[in-house]
Amino acid sequence: MHRREALRNVALLLGGAISVTTLGVISQGCTTTEKSNGALFSPEQESTITELADTIIPTTRTPGAKAAGVGPFIAMMVKECYPDNIQKTFLEGLNDLDKRAGSKFSNSFVSITPEQRIIVLGEVVEDAKKKKEKEKDKEKPQTSRPSQAPSAKKDPGFFQLAKELTMLGYFTSEIGAKQALTYLPVPGRYESCVDMKPGQTAWAL
Repeated sequence: MHRREALRNVALLLGGAISVTTLGVISQGCTTTEKSNGALFSPEQESTITELADTIIPTTRTPGAKAAGVGPFIAMMVKECYPDNIQKTFLEGLNDLDKRAGSKFSNSFVSITPEQRIIVLGEVVEDAKKKKEKEKDKEKPQTSRPSQAPSAKKDPGFFQLAKELTMLGYFTSEIGAKQALTYLPVPGRYESCVDMKPGQTAWAL
């Protein structure tokens, strides 16, 4: 199975956790352009991406996102597969993480503790929720214009994109597929319904 097919299968499995924008990127494949030859992220920003992913999926009973190499995967996906406006949003989000970490804990996101990173990300999530609610209120049709057409779907925000790419990168990695999920390399005959044992993890695709 090619990696793009694995990504598509995991995206479908995750369902509503993946934005329409990312589903489109996976379905259409990456389109590299001349801008892909240059670096989008600095080494410091790449380190921030790695620690961000590892905060979203930390090491528990299985290795976390950092061990699975999810950070470089996210950097590659944003650089090679997403349009300029999404790249700009992601870069602004990374800078915002450092600003929040500096304001609250007087250090960069990479240098603060895992517990402090969770606090910073909690603020990011809450602010994103508030922003989304404000946008919904603005989009509500006026009582005098009930036939107003619904607006187009929005592109994912910074944290949503980071979260969905972390999940995609992790569950299509060897660690995610073989340790976090139940991996069966040679499934044998097709069975449409197979009972799972108590406590068994989901099947890897």
